[in-house]
Amino acid sequence: MIKLIAGLPEHVIGFELSGKVSAEDYEKVLMPAVDAATAGGQKIGLLYHITPEFEKYEFEAMWDDAKVGFRHLASWKKIAVVTDVDWIRWSVKSFGFAMPGQVRVFDQAGLAAAREWLAE
Repeated sequence: MIKLIAGLPEHVIGFELSGKVSAEDYEKVLMPAVDAATAGGQKIGLLYHITPEFEKYEFEAMWDDAKVGFRHLASWKKIAVVTDVDWIRWSVKSFGFAMPGQVRVFDQAGLAAAREWLAE
């Protein structure tokens, strides 16, 4: 499941991922929110909080994640990924260099620090 995070600064959009994340979650929640936030052409911050309740991505969801990233490649100012899931932390650290803007990984205890970093 993907839920939009409320209460973030205007230039930051955030999502909370938990349980099983499906392509439908991306198509109904994440993609429309990202499209709306980037419609004016401004660079935005992205908070991607993968909660301890996260179980897995469906294959189609991982594909949708890649499509969103590439479709909005020039839109990202900062990306903060908050997770304790080792394979996701490793993936972001390994491939984050390919994303424009700054990419940082935070553990669950660093959620507040991630929000502060994005708000700067």
